[in-house]
Amino acid sequence: MQATVTSKIARYRLLFVAAFLVFVLDQITKTWIFYNLELDSYYPPDSIAVINDFFYIVHIGNEGAAWGMLSGYGGILAIFAMVALIAIYLLRHTLELHRKSMQCVFGLLTGGILGNMTDRLVHGHVIDFLDFHLPFTIPWLIPAGRYPSFNIADCGIVAGTILYLILSFKIEAKTDS
Repeated sequence: MQATVTSKIARYRLLFVAAFLVFVLDQITKTWIFYNLELDSYYPPDSIAVINDFFYIVHIGNEGAAWGMLSGYGGILAIFAMVALIAIYLLRHTLELHRKSMQCVFGLLTGGILGNMTDRLVHGHVIDFLDFHLPFTIPWLIPAGRYPSFNIADCGIVAGTILYLILSFKIEAKTDS
């Protein structure tokens, strides 16, 4: 019985490693922010200027999802995160998690989901701390000025989503040929 469980876990090793790395890096950085910057330290002198007029370390409590959408619905967002994690587990065969590339993708997503869900359960909000001020605009994508603050978990979720889309298009292109 033990060998079977171990072999099943080993089969998804890359997923677990990626999820663990994103989650741990996310929580370490957020813990540092929590203990070293006051909440809502969005403006100088409370924030840390890494590159003046471009990149700052701040401490924001985001009670919503991306860009503060659904603010005040942290409980529902935490439940949605649990549902997403359960869906990844239940759909692991459909999601082709036997492929190492998909394990990496869903490891990034899982680590990000766990990181932000942990914040919601522990702090009642997600700790965002990476703050960029962009001197340019890309229509429909990036407005000029301050970009919404984010964190390592968000990076894992966005990177995982982009990689999933790229891999999905590659798979689709192979099946069409």
